[in-house]
Amino acid sequence: MTLNSDALRVFLAVVDTGSMSAAAEFLGQTASGVSRGLSRLETQLGVTLLTRTTRRMELTEEGQLFLQRARGIVGDLDEAEECMRMRQQQPAGKLRVDASAPVMLHCVTPHMAAFRAQYPEISLELTSNDRIVDLVEHHTDIALRAGPLPDSSLHARALRPSPRWVVASPDYVARRGNPATVADLRHHELLGFTQPETLNVWPLQQADGTGLTVRPTLATSSGETQRALAIHGVGIACLAAFMVQDDLAAGRLVKLLEAAHTDYLQPMHAVYYRNTQLAQRITCFLDFLAERL
Repeated sequence: MTLNSDALRVFLAVVDTGSMSAAAEFLGQTASGVSRGLSRLETQLGVTLLTRTTRRMELTEEGQLFLQRARGIVGDLDEAEECMRMRQQQPAGKLRVDASAPVMLHCVTPHMAAFRAQYPEISLELTSNDRIVDLVEHHTDIALRAGPLPDSSLHARALRPSPRWVVASPDYVARRGNPATVADLRHHELLGFTQPETLNVWPLQQADGTGLTVRPTLATSSGETQRALAIHGVGIACLAAFMVQDDLAAGRLVKLLEAAHTDYLQPMHAVYYRNTQLAQRITCFLDFLAERL
């Protein structure tokens, strides 16, 4: 009996994604091909690895045992391949990066042509989620996260923090007036976030020295949606500087209450699991990005 790494990768993909169809999409194969590959593997081993019904899949006892060995074998193969590439100083392989839409659009994509030119052997997958994703569940190698970082088992690298600015469109200011004080904001349309609540604390100095917690009249889950609403004159928003600096330069937005701004900077981190075979790809990507932020 001779097993190959492709068969092991099919098995791991089915377990990790939870279905034949999801594994097929992940591997770039057909669902029938994945099913045949899994059946061949079970035939070679002489055991049933997964019990399959129309609704769910479950690992058998033999499947649980084989899963641990399969992960170790595939991991060792990937590490050996990466070590050979590292000896040649040619980072290569797939790197999956996830970030919120604003971070992806304003901090990542403008630099990817230069990254591809410098590291042509690294194959990138870029995904956007406005909610924090589970790196393992979403097959993500690096996640870029703006805001305070919750405690976790992930490794984190701090990137350049950004101020948050209170902004509105010239049209909105012409119609509703320019708030002269922080207290004046209660008479205005305020744009905020559905979550996390920390983003609805604006870096504006109050008498007691705390930031201003706003109750938005219109809340969104996406910073890009909120930016578009502000540009179209719907209300006043508080957004990261990297999101609105071009809009300010072009006159689509103007800063409000600058004298009341605190020196708060919104942190940004790259989080990842320490993974030997990915170490070089992660390091070169983060070093490259840090130079440009």
